[in-house]
Amino acid sequence: MTDNAEFVLSDEVAQALAEGRAVVALESTIFSTLGLPAPANANALAVCKQAVLDQGATPAVAAILDGRPHLGLTPDEEKRVLQGTRKVAERDLSVARAQKWEVGVTTVSATVALAHAAGISVFATGGIGGVHRGSEVTGDISADLDAIANHPVITVSAGAKAFLDLPRTLEYLETAGVPVLGWQHDWFPAFYTRSSGLPVPHRVQDEQTVCDVLRYRARPNTGVLLTVPIPEADEIPESRISAVLAAALDASAGAGVTGPAVTPYVLGRIERETDGESIPANLALARNNAVIAARIAVAMTK
Repeated sequence: MTDNAEFVLSDEVAQALAEGRAVVALESTIFSTLGLPAPANANALAVCKQAVLDQGATPAVAAILDGRPHLGLTPDEEKRVLQGTRKVAERDLSVARAQKWEVGVTTVSATVALAHAAGISVFATGGIGGVHRGSEVTGDISADLDAIANHPVITVSAGAKAFLDLPRTLEYLETAGVPVLGWQHDWFPAFYTRSSGLPVPHRVQDEQTVCDVLRYRARPNTGVLLTVPIPEADEIPESRISAVLAAALDASAGAGVTGPAVTPYVLGRIERETDGESIPANLALARNNAVIAARIAVAMTK
């Protein structure tokens, strides 16, 4: 284990970075009860880590433990994360350290920031946050977008979470100067479905092109968003998911849920309304994203 003033690296992650080998950062919110119910969260952790390893890269799960940011976890530390209930966004990193939070599970924004600080250039997640519906009134825009725009990391995701305002999310990313790429696909994915009906600005066919987009970035601190559609066999048809999403959002508004609490609330409603169908879909897209991220990380080392 490598311990410095900024973060703690597991032996595997520290060695891979020292030797210039491929490393993929993974957020921990999805592996906590805030992302998936037990035991699906533990299954997701095992599956995503193995997917990265199978491609020749090293997984680096991010988390806050006893007030210290970690990248790469021991089995005992993973158990703590699986039970985590306190979410850490980028803005919370300094607070979690100052207040010595026992367990904090990292969101996209926090993980991107930690990956950048550690010299990790590729990050895999399920779906990013974005501009929320009704943001013209609430101003609710996920910190994920700002983090992607301000850290030179390739974020691999199945688009943004389907209950968000996807057109405005793409507009925000354009304004922020973030290249949005579609992995062998022309349409912006909507998490559970392969296409939102919105075109991605740029289609890419191979790992090296993705690496080169980051390499040739116009702004030194801007990242890249690579969107990977959920595998066809695991997709929930738009005709089925749209009504479920609408009901979940109405329930959220009726319950007065706002800010960071919206995502776990809506995901929980979707799980119940689809009789658990959303869970295997979530697992499939997370694993698929981990595979593609690992392939890109390996390509970067060459």
